This record gives sequence, structure tokens and C-alpha cells, in this order.
Amino acid sequence: MAFDFRKYRPTPVVTRPQRRWPDQVITQAPRWCAVDLRDGNQALVKPMTVEQKTKLFLLLVKVGFKEIEVGFPAASQPDFDFVRQLIEQQQIPDDVTIQVLTQARPELIARTYESLKGASKAIVHVYNSTSRTQREQVFRTDVAGVKAIAVAGAQCVAEHAARHPETQWTFQYSPESFTGTEMPFAVEVCNAVIDVWQPTPQKPAILNLPSTVEMATPNVYADQIEWFCRHVNKRDSVIISLHTHNDRGCGVAAAELGVLGGDDRVEGTLLGNGERTGNMDIVVMAMNMYSQGIDPKLDLSDMDKIVTVVKSCTQIDVHPRQP
Repeated sequence: MAFDFRKYRPTPVVTRPQRRWPDQVITQAPRWCAVDLRDGNQALVKPMTVEQKTKLFLLLVKVGFKEIEVGFPAASQPDFDFVRQLIEQQQIPDDVTIQVLTQARPELIARTYESLKGASKAIVHVYNSTSRTQREQVFRTDVAGVKAIAVAGAQCVAEHAARHPETQWTFQYSPESFTGTEMPFAVEVCNAVIDVWQPTPQKPAILNLPSTVEMATPNVYADQIEWFCRHVNKRDSVIISLHTHNDRGCGVAAAELGVLGGDDRVEGTLLGNGERTGNMDIVVMAMNMYSQGIDPKLDLSDMDKIVTVVKSCTQIDVHPRQP
């Protein structure tokens, strides 16, 4: 049988007998974080040059993004050079915070902080995979081993930040492949990171809960977000962020239902560029709010220019039916 569905198993769901998110309504825009320059860029056959990244960064600023993930400087020399250019040439507006990604590995974290020297403020986004599949097939370790990686990474991030008090730091942690992680363990590992960082309502940390690969229907993701929000420690001191992909064609729907489930912040890209079938399209989600009389906090009035710049920087055509 060439097209054999029997080799697959349904994704486990969260039992939520008292789910509240179906009764919620989106009334305001979430905090947006554009990841075009990192997740979008790493999906390209030919990654953007520093010049193209600069052009796209300026567009993101003009559109109104206040948080922009600008790269993975510890893993890419062009990304490192781009971050240095933004800082040294003072191209970051006062009301914009750049974000950089790093794995929870000491040498990569150290290199990340090198790239950020002189920044007035920055979000350091550290991650490690927590899913059952990655634990068993990639890391070949148990939950304790994966938790130890997260804690060591969080400690390393905090130690480097303490050496550079001149910068206003925000810490972000992602349990990569969150949707493939058992929810009690996702909460456990994030609570362990919280114990290291000790965020407060005045200085919160960001917990980003990615649908790294979209595995189930959007309502399942909403259940996972709501369950996590109810069980995580220091909820008043953490910003819950989500990061959806479009593997099942539901990236926007999953993000919208995740907001109903208690999410505060959404990561995505303009026009949905990203790995495999793409990241969640912020343009679509923002316009969905706009059409309901909600201020999306982004200026999408010059769509022709947005499409033109994205096409020229990514070297990918935009479908005639998009957005």
C-alpha cells in the first residue's frame, strides 16, 4: 500500500473538561515579535545578505514592530555581522528591542553576548528541545537530562548578562517542540528556568511555546496553552509567547486560538515565510483583527511596498492570492 496512513498515530490531546478559551474573544493585539530575519531567513535556499537584512529590518521598523528577532549570531557569521552593524551604526530605534536566538550551549551563549556588546537593550532567546521524540532519538536522554540542559543554559545566560549591566536584558526561553512535549514536563522544565531567572512583574521573563512542527488541530494547541498558563509558576512574572508554523495549514488559526487560551505575545513573519510550509503569517492575523475593528498596532496600509520588499529580500515570489 503506497499511501499507507496506518503508519501514523494521532497526536495526544489535553483533557480539558473545563476549558475556558472557547468563551473568550480577542479584543486587543498581542505583543508582536517579527522573526523574518531569523526563522524566515534560515528557511531560504540562499540566505539574505547583510544588505538585504538591513532593508527588511527597516521595513519591519516602519510597519511598527517593537520586538524583532534579528538572527542567530552564534551560528552564522553574516548574522553576527548584521547584529554588530545594527548596534555600531545605531540603526535600532529607542522603542525597538532586538532579539537573538541561541541554543543552550555555553560556547554559543558566550558568542551571542559578544554580538550584543554595546546594545542598549536586547532579548536573549535560549532554547533546547523537550519533546519525547527529540529526547529519545536525538539527545538519547531522559527528562532529567533535558531539564538539566535547560537549567544550565538559563544559568549561563544570566551569568553573562550580569557581566554587562549597561544593557537592559530580557530573557526568553523556548522548550522547542513544545507541542510534542508532555504538558506536565513542559511546565516542569519552564518552572526550573523560572527558578534560575527569578522574574518579577516589573522585570518579566518570556516563555515561548512553539508549535515547532504543527502536529494537531488549532483547538488542541489552545488547550495546551491554556493548561500551561494555569499551571506554570509566577504567571504574573512571565510573558507567554507563541510561535506557530503552518505544516497543517492552520498557523494563523492556532495563533488566534492560542491567544484565546491566555497567550500574551505572538511570533511570526510577514507573508508567512519560514521553514517547510512557513511560519504564521502576521499580516493575515493582524488584518483579521483589523477587520473586526481592533487596532493591530501595525501599519499595513502600504501592502504593495511590503510585498515588494519581502520579495526582493527573500527572493521568493508572493502568491497572487496572498495576502
